[in-house]
Amino acid sequence: MLRSKCFPNIYKILLKNFPVTLRNLSTFVEQNGVGHILLNNERKRNSLSLEMMDSIQNNILSNQDNPTVRCFVISAQGPVFSAGHNLNELTPEKGSDYHKLVFDKCSEMIEVILKAPVPVIARVDGLAAAAGCQLIASCDMVVCSDRSSFSTPGASFGIFCSTPGIAVARAIPRMKASYMLFTGLPIQARDALEAGLVSRVVPVEQLDGEVEAVCNAIKSKSRSVIALGKNFFYEQLTMDIRSAYKKGSQVMTDNLATVDGQEGIRSFVEKRKPLWLHK
Repeated sequence: MLRSKCFPNIYKILLKNFPVTLRNLSTFVEQNGVGHILLNNERKRNSLSLEMMDSIQNNILSNQDNPTVRCFVISAQGPVFSAGHNLNELTPEKGSDYHKLVFDKCSEMIEVILKAPVPVIARVDGLAAAAGCQLIASCDMVVCSDRSSFSTPGASFGIFCSTPGIAVARAIPRMKASYMLFTGLPIQARDALEAGLVSRVVPVEQLDGEVEAVCNAIKSKSRSVIALGKNFFYEQLTMDIRSAYKKGSQVMTDNLATVDGQEGIRSFVEKRKPLWLHK
């Protein structure tokens, strides 16, 4: 069960706004500049059904241009963050066209996370498996409890975690990724931190405090500068190093020409806190 001392009443609000008939969706609430997205289908282990993926995507798209939203936090109800795709949607009776629709929707959701102008943080307290592991590996940051675990067990069910492996292999070294993909065995939180799959690991009672600290650090920056930086960060990952530095020099030059870029330099020189206009 989710509990929060540092984000008071957030999860109570999310659950209150979650009619039983909509338990296959994620829900959204914004508080103090943080857009909270909750996966709340504990009975189905928060599986990424078409409806669930569509709702996560829409919650980001509908709120990412709201200037008061400075970051998103994706959380989940229950001991499983997400068990991955809903296998009931992958039965032979559904047919190849429907299966392709499921995997395309997942790729579309991931692209929305990557292109969001503000950081997307996964708050994990439990198991993130298969496409659930793909989801957290695609977020900008992952903060998890020390009792969390991560796995890509698809081969055990006759469907190799090929698309989850795309995100995982881009986050962690090949040897660790192949261990996860070929054995299906989970790795624990500390191993995930060492491998680079997660950003921070804390005791469960400190999880919300750590997430809040990360959000506050983001909120202290210019929204427009963060958006510019996130866009180039992912763009340069696919570039050769010479092209990346050439483009990066221009991006930093453009950054300094912005209102907030100029304010940041002035505030440093004048030894005062910056007054961001988020432009």
